[in-house]
Amino acid sequence: MENSFSEIKLFQVKPDKLDDFEYLVTAMAKEQQKQPGTITIKYMKRFFTIDGVEPGSPPRELTKIVKCIKYYSFWEFDSKENYGKAISWFFDNYGKSIQKLLIMPFDINCGNTVV
Repeated sequence: MENSFSEIKLFQVKPDKLDDFEYLVTAMAKEQQKQPGTITIKYMKRFFTIDGVEPGSPPRELTKIVKCIKYYSFWEFDSKENYGKAISWFFDNYGKSIQKLLIMPFDINCGNTVV
């Protein structure tokens, strides 16, 4: 969608809270999709890398957890006004519960979608 507004969050989840985080995200994403102006909401678990992989080969799976498991979310809106309302809703409903599962506060980047 042209002129949409998007946000990317980085969550660094405690290894022993992995199941709790995935359970919460599954329920949370359904509610996020219902927020006015939402175009899409996606979550990705970083469990592969291209480090040490030959060009053209598939990524390799990470084999050990060092300090956390990284998840990213991509939330796209029709306007920054609807984003503002939705992020307020997000913090009111999920902010405290999600922070308990992380090694540090999540990182948010947002702005106008380019393509």
